[in-house]
Amino acid sequence: MDKARILADACLAAAVIALIAGLAAPAAAQAPAAVIEEIAAVAAQAQRANLRGAGGRDARSWLEAFYAPAAHGPAWTAAGRPRPAAAAAIAQLQSATVRGLAAGDYDAEWLAREARRLDEGTPAERELARFDVSLTLALLNFIADSRAGRVRSAYANVPPEVRAPASDPVAALRAALAQDRVAAVIDGAEPAFPIYTRLKAALARYRLLAEQPLPLLPALSGKVKKIEPGGAYAGLAELRERLVVTGDLPAASPAPLAGRYESPLVEGVRLFQERHGLEPDGILGRQTIAELNVPLASRVRQIELSMERLRWLPPFPDGPLIAVNIPSFRLWAFDAGPSSTEPALSMRAIVGQAMRTQTPAFVGEMRYIEFNPYWNVPPSIARNEIIPRLRRDPGYLARNDMEFVGPGKDGAIGTTVDEAALAALDAGKMRLRQRPGALNALGAIKFGLPNSDDIYLHSTPARALFARSRRDFSHGCIRLEMAEALAQFVLRDQADWTAARIESEMASGVQRTVRLPSPIPVVIFYTTAIADHEGRTLFAGDVYRLDQSAERALAARSAAFNAFWSQRH
Repeated sequence: MDKARILADACLAAAVIALIAGLAAPAAAQAPAAVIEEIAAVAAQAQRANLRGAGGRDARSWLEAFYAPAAHGPAWTAAGRPRPAAAAAIAQLQSATVRGLAAGDYDAEWLAREARRLDEGTPAERELARFDVSLTLALLNFIADSRAGRVRSAYANVPPEVRAPASDPVAALRAALAQDRVAAVIDGAEPAFPIYTRLKAALARYRLLAEQPLPLLPALSGKVKKIEPGGAYAGLAELRERLVVTGDLPAASPAPLAGRYESPLVEGVRLFQERHGLEPDGILGRQTIAELNVPLASRVRQIELSMERLRWLPPFPDGPLIAVNIPSFRLWAFDAGPSSTEPALSMRAIVGQAMRTQTPAFVGEMRYIEFNPYWNVPPSIARNEIIPRLRRDPGYLARNDMEFVGPGKDGAIGTTVDEAALAALDAGKMRLRQRPGALNALGAIKFGLPNSDDIYLHSTPARALFARSRRDFSHGCIRLEMAEALAQFVLRDQADWTAARIESEMASGVQRTVRLPSPIPVVIFYTTAIADHEGRTLFAGDVYRLDQSAERALAARSAAFNAFWSQRH
């Protein structure tokens, strides 16, 4: 059945209902028919625009679920005028930017103008119904967006609207209207994570900072590649101003003397570098100056995009939680899940290479620890890297403590490098693994969290890379700076797994798997802005350029909604 026929049938049904209502009640009670007609019109327009709400629910199902229990009577108007609750609801939509959302997505300004017009005139029933249904739909989207985000989640193994079932926007809005608690319900729709709440506060602060015009720092000229402490730099006044504005230098700090780059400016630069994922050496190099010159409006957008990604996360239970932020190259372990105000454990991490083997964002569960694991080389690494190397240097297998394993659970072990073995490996009839020991790429501990991408956390013998500020060096799995400390955190409720026993197990060289009594949630997420428990706003580089793709998706979504609302005017 085509869309025109659907709309016609809906209008016919509305007309019949209107006729029945007209026979049974006075003219003033005909509002339900107008609302029903308006729902049909909205549904047709939303369908043409391919707009769907959280959980895949479309405009018709949302609006029917909202209006049907009250016999399709108006919710936001009474006696031919907008109710006071409508003004309060519209004020929430107008302040969408406070939550990192866009007021235009919810037609906030038109609704405000229309409410004033209706209040000052003698509106027709259809005008009141159009306003009523439009406000309801805007609020339902606003609540759903605050809960689940506006665009498809990046978490490959999580439904795109995984947060939506935790709070039905229709039920929430009906309860809010009945109890006159619209603002409270919208606040309650947002993630309850302290990291989100702190980031929301940082957004307000950086919006204010972005209103201040700041001069650019002069670039390094000629052969000068860096300014070390004690060196001369022409932009010291501009540098001081920026550091004071960003909070990295106390406003009472003395101005630089004699054009020399010295403390306290040096200390301020170190703090700035640390907050922006740079080497905190206090040296003014080209990269540090470039980061200092990033417009604060761009930092505002980083925070908004990071809040959007945090809305994609599902609700986590109380109890231990492990989180890794890819752009920060860092892992945190929390005692009380997302409600924890600060981490019990924090460490550096190494993630997948940006250009070749990116670590995917996903939500999973840690189910076991493997001491002294075998490294089962992924087929792609064996095919693309190790087979060509073995053809050039057959001794590579023995030097790296590797072996061939035949098919099946108890496949035959082989160490002879010949063309037959390499062909079998290339064809997937044989696999390659590295034995436990000092050379093993996984180190002495592997943390298993089953997932379709075969990503896990592990220790590593390659310790030098943790000193780098940018740490995307792996094939996709996550290497940990302090794997032993994480093992202690994970096994802390098992009295027989003391720190001494964990250390002994690691040193034994014997492979052993320890199943966890209860899985521990693990979230691998991606945000380029974080507000930590110390009150600092931390920024990271967009190492996988995912902010760019999120920008495009959000722009397309806003364009679709703007076009939809324009049809409603």
